[in-house]
Formats: sequence, structure tokens, C-alpha cells
Amino acid sequence: MNATPDTTSDRPAGHHAEENGDAPRTVRRVSGEELLTSTYPMHAYAFGSTPPPTDQVERWRADLSPADDRVTLVAFTGEEPEATAVGISLRQNVRGKTLPMLGVSGVATDPMARRRGHIRTVLTQLHGEMRDSGHVVSTLYPFRQSFYERFGYVGFPKARAIRLHARGLERMLRADVPGEVTFHRIGEVFDDYYATTEAILAERHGFSIFSKQSTQGLAKEDKYWAVFARHEGEIVGTLLYRTNGFGAELQGRHLLARNAVGRSLLLQWLARHHDQYASFTFELPPDERPDLWYVDLDYADETKVSGPLYSAPMGRILSVEGLAGIGAGPARASVEVVDDPFVAGTWTLAGVGGALEVQPGGTPTATLTPHGLAALVYGVLDPAELSLQGYGTVDADTAAALRTLFPPAMPYLHAAF
Repeated sequence: MNATPDTTSDRPAGHHAEENGDAPRTVRRVSGEELLTSTYPMHAYAFGSTPPPTDQVERWRADLSPADDRVTLVAFTGEEPEATAVGISLRQNVRGKTLPMLGVSGVATDPMARRRGHIRTVLTQLHGEMRDSGHVVSTLYPFRQSFYERFGYVGFPKARAIRLHARGLERMLRADVPGEVTFHRIGEVFDDYYATTEAILAERHGFSIFSKQSTQGLAKEDKYWAVFARHEGEIVGTLLYRTNGFGAELQGRHLLARNAVGRSLLLQWLARHHDQYASFTFELPPDERPDLWYVDLDYADETKVSGPLYSAPMGRILSVEGLAGIGAGPARASVEVVDDPFVAGTWTLAGVGGALEVQPGGTPTATLTPHGLAALVYGVLDPAELSLQGYGTVDADTAAALRTLFPPAMPYLHAAF
């Protein structure tokens, strides 16, 4: 989650000079003990209940651990920490190819330092450092989408929050579904669970996962039941959940099904509990259609889109060349990307043998903002919609080529940070 930035500033991204008597601003990486006196207090104020207990620093120190997949940047004015952002290394499927992804999180500004352009400075440096280390795309969960739109991010569809009521679910017990279900504590089967998410990563557009090391907390806490749907010896679906008392609800996390057999086996497992719980809650990919799962289904879609706590995610491109090899249709177009420090330029994009080829240069027939490029790559907007959003200028012939090159798609980000 990203919150409490300095929401208005027109300072240039690299501004470091003294102004209004301020000491020079610097941005640098922070780790270890220095987190306790720089980043953590800002995060506590932005995301927690404050003032914190007087021994809070010692509590933070007890939980301090190395995180190789995280980069924390802090903006200092003189010696005072005034803004921070965290970059997390993840992997994401973009049209069939797994790419290194930057997850932006923990964006916060000290309340005394807001409206000075600190976040623009920090995010620009974070994007640049992570792109230079090989990250091709970036995603985040915004406190307000219009703020991060300024940084080249485009909106994704929100994952669906579903409450499946018990009435009618017992019908699934009569379905003839091949395969079996196994039932465990997550600490016992974490390796299998993570391997399943890696299999889904290879199959589903937009899907992202943390490193295995960063996900180990699931096993250490060991507070979820894990159900696996297996077909012909392969795990084709999984659900983590906790129970909330007889007659109440079964609280699931993500219902992850690789195919219809996996989903049906998981529903059969839930059906075994239809007399025990009134409802079952879980997250679904945004393109799922639970109303078609079975006859007499009774569910409520509780998906909420509202900042700052329930915003839909966003994504952007950090490297055009890094997109080479993602899935693409048989078309060719030259576009000029403008108004961005990372992807600006003229690019010729071609789908050859089902994969994208990227070459610098060409004679552009369309102008795209970084948001327009991201919208096409992720498949969330049709080329004809770009001008309506202010994301580019595309003529009819180029729109047809781009529509073939990047067919509509439905990214499911999955990882939350």
C-alpha cells in the first residue's frame, strides 16, 4: 500500500538544490539499523496507530531482518529523513513471458515535509535504479490512482472479492470430477504451495509472485489450512483459509485454479462444509465468472474500489527493450513514446512467430504516453480509447495494427504489497 505522499509539487525530478533556506536534499539507500530511525517512523505514522509505544524502536529492532529483495530509498534534507519508498523485486507474467517486476510500496512523507516534491525525487530514482538492475515493469497499489498516473502508471482491473453462500453448494458433491483433494497445514506443504504459484505464474497474464524467501513467512506463521486439488498427479488448484466459528464463515485467501477441474475440486471441498459454515470468502481473478459455476449458485460480489484502502492496482513499463519476447500478434507498428525519462523514444514493435520484437527507431505513426504504452502491453485499454484518456494519438490504421499486436487481456496481479 502506498500513502501519505506530498501530493502537489512541480519541482523537477532531480531537484537537489537549496531552496527557501532548506539544506540540500539527497536520496540514498537505507538498510539495517538506520531503518529504525528513518523509514520505520514514517511508515508507522503513515500506516499505523500513533504515537507509538516508547519502546517501539526496540520492538522494530527485534523484527529487523535482512531482505535481499527490497530496496529502501530515503530522501534527506540535511540529516533529516523526510520521505521514503520501498522497491520489492518480484516476477510477473506479461503476455506469457516472466519478467523481473518492481513492486513499489511503503511510499510515505514526514508530515512536516509534505508538498515539497520529495516523492517525485524518490520515485524517479527508485524507478531508475531498479530498471538499471534489470526490472522491466513496475506495479503498485495506489492511495489515489491520479497521483501515480503522473509517474506513467495505468490502472488494472481489481481482483474480485467473493462471498459464496452455502445454499446450493451441496450440488457440487454430486458432480463427477476426476481427481482428489488433499488437506494440510500450510507449514507442512509450503514447498508444494509455492511451486503451484510458480506454475500459475507461467500460465496467467499479469500474475506476480514474491521470491520464495520472502514468502516463507506463511510457513513460519503456519496459520492457514492448505487444500490442494490434484488431477493425474499434478496440483491444479489450491486454497488457503482459516475458519471463523461454527455457523459463521470460512475465510479464504486466493482461490487459485489452473483449470476447470481444479476449481471444481476446490468447490467440492467447500461443499463438504456447507452445513458447518454460512458462507465462504475468497479472492478471484477479475475475469472469473462464478455465476456460471453451477446451477442455483448463491454469492455476493463484495469487490470494493475506493482509495486509499481499496484501490485497484496499477502498472507501468520501465524498459521497452525488456519487453522483447512477450506474446504478440502478427502486426507491426512504429510509435513514439513521450514525456517519460525511462521509455521515451521511437520504437518499432513487431509480432514475429507469436513473440514481440523491439527495435529502436522507425517512422512513428502514433504518439503514446508511458500510460498508453502500459495500457497496450497489459491489454487494459483498446488503442481507440487512448486519446479519450489523454494517453496518446493513434490513427485508425495504426490502432488496427496495435490491436492485433496487443490483443485485449485481463491482468491479475495477485501479489499484494
